Amino acid sequence: MQSRVQKEKNPLSRALMWLYAGVHKLDAKNPLTRSERIPSIATQRVFAIILLVCQTGITFTGSLVRVTGSGLGCDTWPQCHPGSFVPKAGAAPWIHQAIEFGNRLLTFVLIAAALVVFVALIRAGRRTLLLHMAFLQGIGIIVQAVIGGITVRLDLAWWMVAAHFLPSMILVFFAAVLVVRIGEPDDGQRVELMPRALIYLTHGSAFALAVVLTTGTLVTSAGPHAGDEAILPEHRLQIELLTIANLHAHSMYLYLGLTIGLLAGLFALNVDRKLKATAGWLIVAIVFQAVIGIIQFRLGVPTWTVPVHVIGSGVTALVTGLLWGQRQRLMGGNASHTGSVEADAQLVNNVDYARNS
Repeated sequence: MQSRVQKEKNPLSRALMWLYAGVHKLDAKNPLTRSERIPSIATQRVFAIILLVCQTGITFTGSLVRVTGSGLGCDTWPQCHPGSFVPKAGAAPWIHQAIEFGNRLLTFVLIAAALVVFVALIRAGRRTLLLHMAFLQGIGIIVQAVIGGITVRLDLAWWMVAAHFLPSMILVFFAAVLVVRIGEPDDGQRVELMPRALIYLTHGSAFALAVVLTTGTLVTSAGPHAGDEAILPEHRLQIELLTIANLHAHSMYLYLGLTIGLLAGLFALNVDRKLKATAGWLIVAIVFQAVIGIIQFRLGVPTWTVPVHVIGSGVTALVTGLLWGQRQRLMGGNASHTGSVEADAQLVNNVDYARNS
């Protein structure tokens, strides 16, 4: 790992590689984590999938906080209540405290999942891009926890709630990309699996997702579910709900149209079967989200629709990330840990060196 540090020309990347080399050395020497087994690419991918599921799942529990009015069940941060890191009898309804505190605890599950992926990639000596992506997942989770704390301290100001949701979708998107990238050989050749025009459509679909999610947070900010009963309507986003809902709907139509166009192009050119399947599932997810959104608007946003719509957003971001990651792929390696027989052999030597140094 240390030999790779000198090859990095970017100062920031070199500094991060020094950090990774230190983690690699500590992992090799630590009797609690030391293992003779180097995780295979398949195992690394399983760890990444677990992280992806956790990143998506916490958006669902966050929506439960909102619809149950539990956002201030713990009314400060990092403590739950002044002088206590855990719920306190009588400080707030117990159910609100339990839901908010439980959601906070899931942050540690996320951190653990990200750490497992990060250490597995370091132990396997994977390429620098993967190490950076896994590291940023962990940093993103910590930043999200801080943003959540600021949101509570600002009494669930609508703009902070929106700022808390959107980074979660970014983390889900890139966790999905990480799942794709981990399955590639490190020494393979970059191959574009679709023509340039369809790659542009893939980028357009991802951009349209960003617009949909942003306008969606504005709809929520103007809607009835503020996250706590004490938040008055005048403290919500002061914009006509119909106006912002129409903007959100039209951005969804754009998103759907771009993805349908992409799928049509994939079938017309008979490209990779996995790409066609992913694009097809993305269309299913978008249509499902559109149906839930219409139900929400027609029925006045019933409580049950909010968690469904939020987890649907997570799934949509997940599948969009998979599709975006699959547009091109490293191909040609055939080893079990790094995708290179030579690198696999060198990896074993590096692990032995780290343990003995």
